[in-house]
Amino acid sequence: MVPLQKKLFSNRNTVLTAVACVVLFVLIIVANNFFDRFSLRIFNLCAIYIILSLSLNLLNGFTGLFSLGHAGFMAIGAYVSALLTMTPAQKEMNFFLEPIVPWLANIHIPFLPALAVAGIVTALFAFLIGLPVLRLHDDYLAIATLGFAEIIRVIVTNLQRVTNGALGLKGLPKYSTTYVVWSLAALSVIFMIALTRSAFGRSLKAIRDNEIAAQAMGINIARVKTDSFVISGFMAGIGGALLGHLMQTIDPRMFVFNLTYNILLIVVLGGNGSITGSVIASIVVTVSMELLRFLDGPLNFIVFKTDGLPGLRMVVFSALLMIVVIYRQRGLMGTNEFSWDALAKIGILPRRKELPGDEASKRRGNR
Repeated sequence: MVPLQKKLFSNRNTVLTAVACVVLFVLIIVANNFFDRFSLRIFNLCAIYIILSLSLNLLNGFTGLFSLGHAGFMAIGAYVSALLTMTPAQKEMNFFLEPIVPWLANIHIPFLPALAVAGIVTALFAFLIGLPVLRLHDDYLAIATLGFAEIIRVIVTNLQRVTNGALGLKGLPKYSTTYVVWSLAALSVIFMIALTRSAFGRSLKAIRDNEIAAQAMGINIARVKTDSFVISGFMAGIGGALLGHLMQTIDPRMFVFNLTYNILLIVVLGGNGSITGSVIASIVVTVSMELLRFLDGPLNFIVFKTDGLPGLRMVVFSALLMIVVIYRQRGLMGTNEFSWDALAKIGILPRRKELPGDEASKRRGNR
């Protein structure tokens, strides 16, 4: 009887997960067919920020590396994908001040291979950067990675014949469709769940909690940190490429520190070390930033009127963020993850009765 009850609740969780996936798929179809262009862009931007926040959470939340170089990785991915997918005619129209270098002029490949190449090239840069900077810790690592992001932006600005300099690249093909970005966001979530539950994921958490103890247990600290940095760079490159093809234009001004700050904000708000928190915060922050945009324009209050206060949106958003951080210092989810059993504990779903074998399992887990 006991194994049967456990099996029934296990099947319940499987069914609920399948239903949730179907609901999400239906929502994506509805959004793609019925949302206006602006709302659909915000909807797709949520998916891209999910990928980017998960990539940064892998470093900051699961490995304990305080990195501020994500904007640089995104710039590499965006420019590589753009240069590979633009047609020779589009490149000729963009590079009117100085011609593009000959070896890039006629390259034109499909989007998915270009996306993979963008991620691989970004991962290669992450590997080369990670070798020296990962010897640093805490604030010194943050400063080094921030310097790397600024170096990449300056190089992009000055490589006129490769990146078109400060003019940027315009007219990118719009390959970041609703189905593409949300499929990749779902794959990123699945990948992160599998990664954090693996032996490698446990090594990451051990390094985050106590690096000396992890090394004493035989974990190769340098290799694990480098692998985490490379994987994060790969995901950031993919996210940057998707962002470029969503906006259909890129320039060096897109990849300033504020972009990294926005992603870091999502990670901290959702909870360092929580995949669920990053997903929820990506959607909440992206949508909230747009819902509050009316504050920058003219306002008509009962007592007084304003002709427009640019920046008021960010003031209000920052105040709301401060309130959340004061009362939820570990973020919305902390290090917790979503589960159907957690919903059952708070009464939303039927709660599973305590079974005879559960007490023994708890004692073994406590040991």
